[in-house]
Amino acid sequence: MCTVSFLPLDTNDFILTSNRDETPLRKTIAPDFYIENNATLLYPKDAFAGGTWIGASNQKRLICLLNGAFEKHQRKAFYRKSRGIIVTELLAVEDAVSEIQQTNFIDIEPFTLVLIDFKNGLKIYELVWDGEEKHFQQLENTPKIWSSATLYNEDMKLERQSWFADWLQENKVFSQDKILAFHKDASKGTKETAIKMKRTFVETVSITSIKKTTENVEILYEDFLQNTVTLKQMTLLTK
Repeated sequence: MCTVSFLPLDTNDFILTSNRDETPLRKTIAPDFYIENNATLLYPKDAFAGGTWIGASNQKRLICLLNGAFEKHQRKAFYRKSRGIIVTELLAVEDAVSEIQQTNFIDIEPFTLVLIDFKNGLKIYELVWDGEEKHFQQLENTPKIWSSATLYNEDMKLERQSWFADWLQENKVFSQDKILAFHKDASKGTKETAIKMKRTFVETVSITSIKKTTENVEILYEDFLQNTVTLKQMTLLTK
């Protein structure tokens, strides 16, 4: 997995949407609230490993995970921790940026992590762990699309960036409905490379879209395997 887009709405608000491209055999629990390390977290849970690929917390933070770093890697026989557990841990800590800077990710499978912090203004960060080195940077608050290196080669990534650029040209005013339509589009490219993709063992099994406004974080989760939609809302702390 997966395909992720970020759209800033104004100075402090945004929409982040993620397609989960995964084996249909890997079960998922719809988004719910969890208390971890005295923080309230809202996320869909991976039933196999117990973590998540996307979530928000009352620490005024959103984190989204993509498998892989810059290019497809050779999997090792052993990893000491699920990448999805790293997401829940970072959602709960007081200062995620400091935690990332101090954490040793050795023996963790390569990943790309998008961190959006809205505690003091809106700041978006990207962490790429390539298995040996951390690549951590703050990004500009501009529209962006990511595609997982484990599923999409460089040509496929560039093609998807082109589709996203076309979408931006056609949609000057951003809305959740419009970006969801983009993420559900199976018509561009081939069925293996489309935004809503389908391969022999992997397909887009769900879409999660998180919209942050002044007062709330709202998570919309559509499960294509169960044909269900879940909507949950977290009221932000005022402190």
